[in-house]
Amino acid sequence: MDVRNCRGCGRLFNYLSGPPLCPDCVRALDDKFQQVKEYVYDHRNASIQEVADENDVSVQQLRQWVREERLEFSEASLVGLSCESCGAMIRSGRFCKSCKDKLANTLGNAYQKPQMQEPVKKDPRSSGRMRFLDS
Repeated sequence: MDVRNCRGCGRLFNYLSGPPLCPDCVRALDDKFQQVKEYVYDHRNASIQEVADENDVSVQQLRQWVREERLEFSEASLVGLSCESCGAMIRSGRFCKSCKDKLANTLGNAYQKPQMQEPVKKDPRSSGRMRFLDS
């Protein structure tokens, strides 16, 4: 059993996986995300700083939600993220479409399905048994 301190409130909790937050802080963060989501829906042209200030959320947390593809920058937005592979500007996630496709192809090629080998047909005359000729 892994016991850790919550990064949000400092309480001890049983850590299973994911971010090191206690269940109460995870619930509070999810509620905050819903609040931000509704605010962004109502104020489509708001900047990151405006959203952060109005909802009492850090800009870093907003960027994390964008990287996780839970939020997305609008097409008209001058702000964006850079692809972690090639540096192209993207609206959400970690990679641009071309890098995602390349990564998928690379991973797909790394795993090849085992090919069935055709059984070798033995010529009955070539077996190691002794043959007798009829005279």
